[in-house]
Amino acid sequence: MLLNVINVIPLSNIKTFTKPLITNLTKLGIANLQALLLHLPLRYIDETHITTIRDLRLGESAQVEGEITHAEVSYKPRKALIAKLEDASGQLMLRFLHFYPSQIAVLKVGTKLRVYGEVRHGFFGYEMVHPTCKVVGEKTQVTETLTPVYPAVAGLSQPSLRKAIRIALAQGDLAETLPASVYAPLHLPSFAQSLQSLHNPPPEVNLQALEQKTTPHWRRLAFDELLAQQLSMRKHYARRRSVSAPQFAPSQHFVTALLKSLPFALTAAQQKVALEIERDLTQPHPMQRLLQGDVGSGKTIVACMAALQSIENGWQVALMAPTEILAEQHYRKMLTWLTPLNIRIAWLTGSQSKKERELALAIILDGSAQLVVGTHALFQEAVQFKNLGLAIIDEQHRFGVHQRLALRQKGQPDPHQLMMSATPIPRTLSMSYYADLDISVIDALPPGRTPIVTKLVADSRRDEILQRVREACLQGNQAYWVCPLIEESEALQLVTANDTYALLQSEFPELHIGLVHGRMKPVEKQAVMAAFSAGELQLLVATTVIEVGVDVPNASLMVIEHAERMGLSQLHQLRGRVGRGAVKSTCILLYQNKLSETARARLKVIYESNDGFAIAQADLHIRGPGELLGVRQSGVPMLKIADLSRDVDLLETAKALADDLLKQHPAEVEQHLARWMSHAEELVKV
Repeated sequence: MLLNVINVIPLSNIKTFTKPLITNLTKLGIANLQALLLHLPLRYIDETHITTIRDLRLGESAQVEGEITHAEVSYKPRKALIAKLEDASGQLMLRFLHFYPSQIAVLKVGTKLRVYGEVRHGFFGYEMVHPTCKVVGEKTQVTETLTPVYPAVAGLSQPSLRKAIRIALAQGDLAETLPASVYAPLHLPSFAQSLQSLHNPPPEVNLQALEQKTTPHWRRLAFDELLAQQLSMRKHYARRRSVSAPQFAPSQHFVTALLKSLPFALTAAQQKVALEIERDLTQPHPMQRLLQGDVGSGKTIVACMAALQSIENGWQVALMAPTEILAEQHYRKMLTWLTPLNIRIAWLTGSQSKKERELALAIILDGSAQLVVGTHALFQEAVQFKNLGLAIIDEQHRFGVHQRLALRQKGQPDPHQLMMSATPIPRTLSMSYYADLDISVIDALPPGRTPIVTKLVADSRRDEILQRVREACLQGNQAYWVCPLIEESEALQLVTANDTYALLQSEFPELHIGLVHGRMKPVEKQAVMAAFSAGELQLLVATTVIEVGVDVPNASLMVIEHAERMGLSQLHQLRGRVGRGAVKSTCILLYQNKLSETARARLKVIYESNDGFAIAQADLHIRGPGELLGVRQSGVPMLKIADLSRDVDLLETAKALADDLLKQHPAEVEQHLARWMSHAEELVKV
C-alpha cells in the first residue's frame, strides 16, 4: 500500500490569511489547516429557502425577504431601532436594542432586505429581535446548504471563519490515513465526505440529528478522534513497557507479618487487587497501575502491602498525598502498621521546621528511611532518594502531570508507580483517558460497614437540624458541619465556616467545637484534627478540606451547607467521612430553595445512591470529564467531537482496534496521530 503522507500546513503558508485572522485563529487553538478543517460547527442556520411572513411560526427561526416600509429610533420604553418589513403576505417588526449608525442607514425605507431570526410575539404582532440582515440585490441568491455557526472569539466574525474554512477545504489534505478495512464494518463515510457535509450540510439533512451529532458524518469524525486517543495512549503504554525497572520478588516475610497483626481480614476484592499489584512489581518494566476503590474500601492497606514488597527487596518507597491532613493520616497509619516490623518512616511536608526537614532529607538520601510519606514537598529538587523503587500517589487526579513526573524522575531506573483514587472513575473514562494504565478496582466494602442514610433538608428547617446535632453529640457521637467558604464573599453569599463556627458556639455552649479550613497554618490544622480524632471535640466545623482521608469512626453525623453548590463526587467524598464505624450514620444535605434543574438532578442522584460508580457516571453527564477528574491537568487533550456517553459503541470499537493497528500499520497510525494530535509526543500520562 502506498502511504499518503498527511501534510500539516501552517496557517502562515496561506497567502490569503491576514495576520489578524491568524492571531484570532490561534486563540481558538488553531495553528494549521488540519486543525482548521476540524473546527466544526456548534449549530446551523437554515437560509436555504424564503418563508412568507404569513407562514411564520412562533418560536421558530426562519428567513424572510421583504421591503422596509418604516424605520425609526424609539426611546420608549427604552432606546431601540425599530423597522417594519413587509412582503406580499403581511408585515414583520424588526427590533434592535443595540445598534450602530451603519445599521440605521441599511434599514431605510424602500430597502429590500433578507432577514433571519427567531419569531417572537411583540406589541405589534410577530417580531424578530436582532435578526441577521442582508441587503438583497439583483444577484443575491438563496444559499444551497445550511449555514454553519462556529465557535469564535472576539474580533473573528462568522463570515470570516466560513471563508477561512472554505479555503481549508479547498487546500487542506482530506486523504484517508488508515486502511479502508477499519471503517467498513461501521459503514461510515469517508473523511472528505464527512468534512464537506458537516461544513456545508445539504438542506434535506435531518437538522436535529445534525445538531445532536448523530449523523454518519459526525460519527465518522468522532470515531477518528476516539481512535487517535486510543492509539496515542496505547503507544505510550507500549513504550513504557520497553523501559527498565527494578524487579521485586514477592514478599516472604513483611506482608505475612502485617496481615497477621491486623484486627481484620482482607476482603476478596482487596486480595484480588493486591495480587495484581504484586505481579506487576515482579516485572522488569515500570508498573503504571491505578487503584480505584470507593470511600472506605480499604485501598491504603493494599498500598502498604505493595510498599512492603518493595522494601523487602531493598528499595525505598514514597507515598504522596495532596493535603497535609491526608498525608499525616497515612503517616500515622503506616507508623502503626510498620513500626513493629522495624521499618523506618520519614515524614516530609512544607510546614516542617528547618531542623526536622534537614533530618528527613538526610535519612532519605542515605536510604535509612525506607518509606517516605509527604505532600507536594516530596518532588522538590532538594529531595534525593538513595534508591526509589515505588511511588504511591493518593488522589492522583489532584496532582498535575509535571508534579507526578517530577516524583517519578527521582528514581533510577524508573520506579514503579501506584496511583490511588477514591473518586470512582466511570468505565468510559477509564477506557479513554486512562487507556495507558492498568486499572484495579476494589469493588466491595469491608464487612460491618453500616450504610449511610442521606437526607435532603431545606434550609428553612435549620432549627430541627441543630437539635439533631445536639442530640447526637450528647449521646457520645461526633459530627461534622461542612461549609463551602471560609469567609464572606460578595459573589456567593453562602454561610461561611467562620460565621457558622461562631453561631454554633453560641448555640451549643455545652459542646466542644473545633474549626478547620485550608487557610489555617498546618500545625493549627493538625492540632484540631488530632483533637477531633481523639474525641476531645464533639463537633467539627470545616470546609471541604476534610473531603479526603479523614477517618474518625465515632463520627456518625454530617451536615453539609449549600449542598446544591457542590459536585456529586465531592458530596460523595464528604459523605464518606461518616459511616466508618459500626454506628448508624446520617448525612444531611442542607439546600436553599429555588433549586436549578442541574442542582435538583445532582441532589436526586446523591439521595438515591450510595454507589460511587453510579454517582461518578451521573457526574460525568452533568459536568463532563475535565471537571470530574482534573483531566485538564493530566496531559491528555479533551475530546472535542466525541462524547463518552453518546459514542460508547465507537469507543469500544476504537479500543479493540488500537493494539492491532499499532502492530500491523505503524506508519498509518503515525499519519492518523499527525492529523488528530499535533502534539502527540506530549501525551505521556504520568
